Amino acid sequence: MKKILTSCLLVLCAACAIAQTDTISSRVHELEGVTITESRRQHTLTSTAPMHLLDRHDMLTMGVTDMADALHRLPGITLRDYGGAGGMKTVSVRGFGAKHTGVSYDGVMISECQSGEIDLSRYSLNNVDHLTLVVGDNDDIFVPARQASVPAVLNIQTLPHDGDSHLTAVMKCGSFGYVSPFVRYIQRLSEGLSVSAAAEYTYAENDYPYEIQNVTQTVKDRRTNSRMNSGHGEVNVVWDANAFNRLCGKVYYYDNDRQLPGQVHYYTNLNGETLRDRNVLAQMQYQTHNRTGWSLKWHAKYNWTASIYKDALTPNGFNDASYWQREAYTSAAVLFTPDDCWSLDYSADYSFNNLNGNSGRTVVGRPYRHTVLQSATARYHTSRLTVTGRLLYSLYLNDTKEGASARNMRRLSPSLSLSYRVVDDVFVRASYKNIFRSPTFNESYYFHFGSTDLLPESTNQLNVGATYQHQTSAFSLQTSLDLYYNKVSDMIVAVPYNMFVWTCINVGKVRVLGADLTANCQWAVAPSHTLTLAGNYSYQQAENRTNPESPYYGNQIAYIPCHTGSLSLAWENPWVSLSLHGSGVSSRWANNQHYEGTEIDGYWDTGLTAWHTFRWGQQSLEARLDVKNIFDRQYEIVAYYPMPGRSWQVTVKYEI
Repeated sequence: MKKILTSCLLVLCAACAIAQTDTISSRVHELEGVTITESRRQHTLTSTAPMHLLDRHDMLTMGVTDMADALHRLPGITLRDYGGAGGMKTVSVRGFGAKHTGVSYDGVMISECQSGEIDLSRYSLNNVDHLTLVVGDNDDIFVPARQASVPAVLNIQTLPHDGDSHLTAVMKCGSFGYVSPFVRYIQRLSEGLSVSAAAEYTYAENDYPYEIQNVTQTVKDRRTNSRMNSGHGEVNVVWDANAFNRLCGKVYYYDNDRQLPGQVHYYTNLNGETLRDRNVLAQMQYQTHNRTGWSLKWHAKYNWTASIYKDALTPNGFNDASYWQREAYTSAAVLFTPDDCWSLDYSADYSFNNLNGNSGRTVVGRPYRHTVLQSATARYHTSRLTVTGRLLYSLYLNDTKEGASARNMRRLSPSLSLSYRVVDDVFVRASYKNIFRSPTFNESYYFHFGSTDLLPESTNQLNVGATYQHQTSAFSLQTSLDLYYNKVSDMIVAVPYNMFVWTCINVGKVRVLGADLTANCQWAVAPSHTLTLAGNYSYQQAENRTNPESPYYGNQIAYIPCHTGSLSLAWENPWVSLSLHGSGVSSRWANNQHYEGTEIDGYWDTGLTAWHTFRWGQQSLEARLDVKNIFDRQYEIVAYYPMPGRSWQVTVKYEI
């Protein structure tokens, strides 16, 4: 163990002597102090693997109101939403479970060693500049090794430090007691040094009405035990020492004291569960590059998370449980670009995670884990052809303070992707990636549920696709089509050990065949009048392929619909801009066995957005009205957790 840690430290120290850059392309060209890089939008078309982008303008014209709404507008995503502003929201991509989907916040991956699933309801769009979904490994090779260790990554990028000092204040009010003020201030202290502070508070009763059908009788009620009371604040410092060196730091705090709505049954939705989540993290990033083609990117992070769960309806607090997890993480990436065609990257990551609970009936043994990830990547790029190859070495060393520990795991995982320009604006691409997922602490150590004998889940993903762009002075069209095949082996599933106890074993196999189609069209019909039509459609056939003799063989995996899609039409004009938008999914099953009565109906949720921006001097005031689910459609995303019907939200944003 000491040798491994010593080797990692030597790698990081050696890397610090080399220089680096942080652009979406792998090489920087300097012309009289101006850095020229490929635009994010163009990069989604030329990328060797699927890459989908939503920036702030997209979110406005599509009528996006929160993180869950934004994720519905990205192809291949399956969202689990437990309803309302306070309900948990987890995301999976292309049939891979939420544990296989990584989330990056300002370039540093978010960790969740207990369950492996990131709750995206805690992230607000007020401080977000853009979202990027990358499936596989695309041609941005200058990334930490951890970012290459998952089949797909959702990147959350906050607002940049650009321009002079300024203030942004936002107030949101809406149905069911929803209130959310937000403020962000940037102060430029010197030519290269700036600091920003952002704070947000959200309160919502979430007591929305719903109705369910009981044979011929319609039962009407309101959601209970669904209050959300959360706050988040962060401070960012950016120091551009010169044209070649940048240092960024972030301190982040999140606190959410919420009630957990229970399942809705006929005539009752009584529930007494509460959950308090707290998260503190501090992270730093240093970047440097030089004219000889060497670049360095270094990250460091410390993360602390607490989850305090209570059930008021259970006598003597028998179900109450508290968990604390910690992570120390560091990463160094070294990039060498000897010429305009070749780029070579070596990245090394080290992290330490541990977890403890307040009860022996929860997580057993006080587990901890050392993780070492190393990746070597080569990229060849010309005006017509781009090829990227990567080899990732993963090492997981597991242990506990008490009792038996999970097995250690190591694996070598390859990936290869390419993009070829057929004609001026038509690209074809193909990619393959092999990766595995180490069992979470819950899967390995949870009392009478976890198993320390588990093997990692192994995944293979194959993608072929094409992108097209056409642009004139008044019209632009961007579209993409991707076909994919995914396979998961040694899937971890829970099976009954006896009548009362379930345990995790490796028995599952899943095969996914699918297609993602996206399109974005803009037309300047007249001066100051623009029409934007955007949409996506996904098909996913995610089947259980575990045992051909089983009656459930070939069944669609639970909660994965065969068809998902979204569509928006926006008219931007000098008076009041309008957007009509919607998203929906086909029917799906609440379990893998497809028992009678467990099929969840499909739905289509339609919304309307109107906004206008008033400007005077350096100041602006944006007023926005959103009407959600305008047809008051009653539907569920998770079984027995009804979603809100018709609702409204008013947003006022002031900037100076």
